[in-house]
Amino acid sequence: MVINFISRPKLRVFAIACATSFAASAFADEGMWLFDTPPLKQLKEKYQFEPTPQWLEHLQKASVRFNSGGSGSFVSANGLVITNHHVGADTLQKMGDAQHNYLRDGFYAKTQADEIKSSDLELNVLMSIEDVTARVNAAVKPGMTSDQASGARNAVIAAIEKESKEKTGLRSDVVTLYQGGAYHLYRYKRYDDVRLVFAPEQQMAFFGGDPDNFEYPRYDLDVCIFRVYENGQPAKIDNFLKWNVHGPTDGELTFVSGSPGKTDRQLTLDELADTRDRYLPYVLRMFNRREVLELAYSARSFENARKARDDLFGDQNNRKRYDGYLAGLLDPQIWSALNAREQKLRDAIVRDPKFKSTISDYDRIKRAQAEIAKNAPLYNYLEQERPVTIGYRGPRALSGNLFKYARLLTRSIDERVKPNGERVPQFRDSARESLELELFSAEPIYDDYEVLRLTDSLTDFASQFGADNPLVQKVLTGKAPHARAVELVSGTKLKDVAVRKDLYHKDAAALQAAHDPMLDLARLIDGPAREARKIYDAQEEIKKEAYAEIAKARFAIEGMAVIRMQPSRSGSPTGLCADTNRMESKSRPSPISLGYINVPTSTTTNRRSICRSAGLTRRQISIWRHISILSPTQTSSAATAAARS
Repeated sequence: MVINFISRPKLRVFAIACATSFAASAFADEGMWLFDTPPLKQLKEKYQFEPTPQWLEHLQKASVRFNSGGSGSFVSANGLVITNHHVGADTLQKMGDAQHNYLRDGFYAKTQADEIKSSDLELNVLMSIEDVTARVNAAVKPGMTSDQASGARNAVIAAIEKESKEKTGLRSDVVTLYQGGAYHLYRYKRYDDVRLVFAPEQQMAFFGGDPDNFEYPRYDLDVCIFRVYENGQPAKIDNFLKWNVHGPTDGELTFVSGSPGKTDRQLTLDELADTRDRYLPYVLRMFNRREVLELAYSARSFENARKARDDLFGDQNNRKRYDGYLAGLLDPQIWSALNAREQKLRDAIVRDPKFKSTISDYDRIKRAQAEIAKNAPLYNYLEQERPVTIGYRGPRALSGNLFKYARLLTRSIDERVKPNGERVPQFRDSARESLELELFSAEPIYDDYEVLRLTDSLTDFASQFGADNPLVQKVLTGKAPHARAVELVSGTKLKDVAVRKDLYHKDAAALQAAHDPMLDLARLIDGPAREARKIYDAQEEIKKEAYAEIAKARFAIEGMAVIRMQPSRSGSPTGLCADTNRMESKSRPSPISLGYINVPTSTTTNRRSICRSAGLTRRQISIWRHISILSPTQTSSAATAAARS
């Protein structure tokens, strides 16, 4: 878990951002910290506030992570959870049908009996954090090849997660911090009986439309309320946030806690250059293509629009988000600041005899990233360069839920026979419950929409590699993309949850004997996909080792409070600021973020620029408007109330 001013990759964070005047240039104290290493000295000296361990634990355990991507907070003793409407949109979409468009029309449960159970939503509450860096790094021995090192690291992580799960019963994830500089074991309490209580109409939740989507303040009701259950009864929650009907006041110190996306600010300039010149343009082309497809499909009928609404909203948000990343990296002023920051650290490393050899790690990262770029075309179409550890992100060549089920079944059976430490992370014992929740989801499947997405992704695949490519020919089996998609969707039996459950408990021979065309396709591409994945994992291991050495030097030279961002002259951050939309669905377990911001509330424009410059995400800013946890002028009463609530 972290304490963050800004979103940090793959951690739970405590976000802190402060502004001391209206002027954008006056921002200070922006950064990110782990929840177990808060900036106590800074808070005491500057704000005369000393968060106690009990206060931090209370806030940590009141924060909730959605497996669909996003954050929320407990707000009652009987399991109510508040989040944003766009975070709940995935669940609203899956609950709906032609007669009940909950995403568009909203929902309100008049009684608990009226609450609707979700098909596959999982909420996680971080219960504890343990630093396992030494044990993870000790598994990688000198002289190991990158393949051997990657295998050793994965094996020890799997062992740590399994031991923890068996000992505590809690979901246990080892998360990578600082691109490999540290490893923490996060233990989560899982809730998989989650029911919808309230959602406003989408027009009310999304008032202002696209222009306001990434702005603040937003004059809408961007909210969803769920309730978690245990053993068929509303869960009893000890740590929850109390509602503040008045909202924050001028100069009030307000904390924001949640599970953010990620920031790539600690990447080397060489890797950021590859991100700018190759990866981001690739991702933008993918989301632009999907957006056009979904818009055209939605325009044909109201029912089509309902089926595609959540995917379209997600792809549009991702397109805007990645477009913002690219715009930042193409800004000469921002690039100059990134260059100056890295050069400053490099110079300090060279001057320090203890770390002088670390300078070679920058070249190791550059070479590894070049290999990843060479492997990327095949890897991205058969796997995804936007990887996840828990959950699923499909290959670009084969879109749709039916192929997702085929791949999950194929790989779960193949991986199950391996030792736990040698499995792909999402198929380890520690991830089994979450895997089964997704694989056995009862979400509706629409044949026409599956055919549409599969046709387009197969066409994309053939266009990328050429119709005469041997693998393309094997995948299409002599048919046009549309005909092949129709054959696959109409021929598979994986729409039936009972069939998936039955096959899941069988072996590879039974899977082959099923003669299901979607399963056969998943098997066909699994070999080349795993080969591409092997190359990617080996290069990622090289980068992890190199980043770990750079992180050691950075921590020694700059201290742990190194994740900072200076505003540019325009007041916007000089780095990549992630958004915590649910659109990064099922992303790698991320840290919880707790942020504070001390801003004037009387000037809309400055308040918006302050929040964005501070690096607060849209979700954090929106929730900040509604829940006030603590005021510096009410330190005693507010802190006490928060700790006791």
